[in-house]
Amino acid sequence: MQERAPTGIDGLDHVLMGGLPRNRLYLIEGDPGVGKTTIALQFLLAGLAAGERTLYVTLSETKDEIDAVARSHGWSLDGVAMFELSALEQLLTIDAENTIFRSSDVELGEITQVLQRRIDEVMPDRLVFDSLSELRLLSQNALRYRREVLSLKTFFSTKKCTVLLLDDRTSEPSDQQLQSIAHGVITVEQLAPEYGGDRRRLRIAKLRGAPFRSGYHDVTIETGGVQVYPRLVAAEHKGEFQRTALPSGLAELDALLGGGVDRGTSTLVLGNAGTGKSSVVLQYACAVAARGERAAIFAFDELRATATHRAEALGLNIREHLDSGRVRIQQIDPAELSPGQLSHLIMDLTEREGFTFIAIDTLNGYLHSMPSEHHLYLQLHELLSYLGQRGVTTMMVLAQSGAIREMQSPVDISYIADNVLLLRFFEAQGRIRKAISVVKKRTGRHEDTIRELSLDSTGLHVGAPLVAFQGVLTGVPVYHGHAIELEQDGQVE
Repeated sequence: MQERAPTGIDGLDHVLMGGLPRNRLYLIEGDPGVGKTTIALQFLLAGLAAGERTLYVTLSETKDEIDAVARSHGWSLDGVAMFELSALEQLLTIDAENTIFRSSDVELGEITQVLQRRIDEVMPDRLVFDSLSELRLLSQNALRYRREVLSLKTFFSTKKCTVLLLDDRTSEPSDQQLQSIAHGVITVEQLAPEYGGDRRRLRIAKLRGAPFRSGYHDVTIETGGVQVYPRLVAAEHKGEFQRTALPSGLAELDALLGGGVDRGTSTLVLGNAGTGKSSVVLQYACAVAARGERAAIFAFDELRATATHRAEALGLNIREHLDSGRVRIQQIDPAELSPGQLSHLIMDLTEREGFTFIAIDTLNGYLHSMPSEHHLYLQLHELLSYLGQRGVTTMMVLAQSGAIREMQSPVDISYIADNVLLLRFFEAQGRIRKAISVVKKRTGRHEDTIRELSLDSTGLHVGAPLVAFQGVLTGVPVYHGHAIELEQDGQVE
């Protein structure tokens, strides 16, 4: 198996299954600003840390500009050999009356010769050539440009050197010359949504003779370098666990669910705003923490302080669990966090920190972070499959909209979930009340009754089945009994 050169970016090395095969020539292409230079610097610094010789050839920027990029990430380029076009121009003399020429005036052949001599002096194990757009301009036509790139490839083939060529794609979109010449091609893209920060992603378009993870992978640029979030593939993360019931701490709710939700399953909590969906999730999270396990809630639609206040108003001992780290409420801004970042946050919690309960509150906010509904289904299905295989219990809150009798969901994902809890408002005795029922449990039997749900300062209460009512799920029930037995008034919203 061919030896690989780690890029210094863990996520990218994961996508490349260990790194780039050594002593080959690779192309990193993308529009200006996508992070090509940062990736290249991380690649060289990883080589320097491993005791390798490195060389950065810059035709489009000065050494000071490259140093400024490195400093912005807290890096030092000491030990990285640098060669820039301005220095090259001072070495060349074409006319006796002139000693310094602009790049457009310098003969391409002489530039190539000086560059090759510099490479022979340094004998780098890793080299970055930034960028090919300048070489394209100096070549003046496509035929000569292709010949020059082929000449560089032939030259490097005699050296034990792994080369990155950077290209900002200023040529025609149909120009595939570089892709056909390079051993591998990494394409980096920048997307501008209608609202929120820019999104970046990369794709390995080609890696000759070596396996890699195909598809798009989310990318961010932070202080400290480029971060790559590999596309989640659930089949790669299978685990062993015992499928036991996960109690809620409320006997009536567990009875409704046929003993509770099973470990490693996903539950959709569905209903319109104010029916108590988030409170049910908080109840489960605190029950998990009370047994010594760890639970995390990803809050898309409300502040962490709001969720904490609601739990305290219900009499749940959330503060103690937060302080101990057994419960974590992570506030999420869907306009700034990509789906890939969220998946890897969840993976870190489950694999590195041992969290066994994950809640997404709400899927409406999660949907807003996705490029389209079609991608929502695919990524959510993969995420739930991953968590299920790791034995992690998942709860998802989905808020419905519309008036009574005309409830609508922004997406239909009930078929993805293993369990579906349905919460509804209904009218009785001149008051708006809440009802809870289980409409689906994939892993076993459950009650088909509809029970009243009430919330007060002592917690959640699930009442007896509403046997005397018909039409509760429509919101306008008809009473057929002799005496109305409902929970006492007093609720916490």
